[in-house]
Amino acid sequence: MRQKLMRLLIALLVLVFVVPVVQTMASSHEIDEIHFLIPGGAGGGWDGTARGVGKALLDSGLIKEASFENMSGGGGGKALNYLISTAKRQQGTLMVNSTPIIIRSLTGVFPQSFRDTTPIASVIADYAAIVVPKKSKYTSLTQMIDDFKKNPRSVKIAGGSVKGSMDHLVPAMIIQAAGGDPLKLVYVPYDAGGKAMAGLLSGDTQALSTGYGEALGLTKQGEVRILAITADKRLAQTPEVPTVKELGYDMTFANWRGFFGAPGLPKAKADAYRALLKKMYATPEWEDIRNKRGWQNLYQPGDEFVRFLEKQEKEIGSMMRTLGFLK
Repeated sequence: MRQKLMRLLIALLVLVFVVPVVQTMASSHEIDEIHFLIPGGAGGGWDGTARGVGKALLDSGLIKEASFENMSGGGGGKALNYLISTAKRQQGTLMVNSTPIIIRSLTGVFPQSFRDTTPIASVIADYAAIVVPKKSKYTSLTQMIDDFKKNPRSVKIAGGSVKGSMDHLVPAMIIQAAGGDPLKLVYVPYDAGGKAMAGLLSGDTQALSTGYGEALGLTKQGEVRILAITADKRLAQTPEVPTVKELGYDMTFANWRGFFGAPGLPKAKADAYRALLKKMYATPEWEDIRNKRGWQNLYQPGDEFVRFLEKQEKEIGSMMRTLGFLK
């Protein structure tokens, strides 16, 4: 009888002390492979982010396998619907996305939102930039804002996408933060960044609203300069360029890129993805990719990511209503 009790006690001790250790070890190696779902075609920002992250994870040995699936359509809605409707089969899938999931959800391009997924984490940010030709009379954003307040039609701002897009919303939010009327903004949409740049250099517009990464590339060509960026603080690549906020206009904006899991993803699996992405930041493989592409780190996991998305949804929604794109 005593021996049976001793065996039972030993068995209980094993369960209490050994099993949690085994579970911990298993969870730390839980993510061996990832399938990346990309809501757009090859060569775009989503594609570059997913493949860059996948390469860093593979080359650093943090995962053993990575696969990539491009699924264009519906402004990203096709991939989002696929992730949601096949959720039970997508436990090993991460879908990359960015600010457009907010804009397109608000405007009804697709009926779902980030809330219908399991937000994992934001990974990088591409802040916005206001760019002028090298020979422009404007040497500061303040000068351009002052001219806008005197005569809004004297300051035309180009963008590489349609009205109501990020390229439009960013200068509108800057103008509002500066005390101007965003409804008076003359935004000139082009169907690509290259055409918007041509319009700027030809004098059809006075400024260009674009992403910081693209602006950085343009400045290296020597034809333009950046007046201001929408980051919280100056960036290492361009320490001479001020932020919109430090110029006295209370406005920041980040076109983030991050990852989402299927709805109903177990918390342990979601947390394992988050921990994996956090480990990636400490690898030289990631730092090399990030520097080459001009990306800024923006790690916001789980609930922090959700709060960020809700804040951006509120800010973008407010501006879109002001501009008449939402009721």
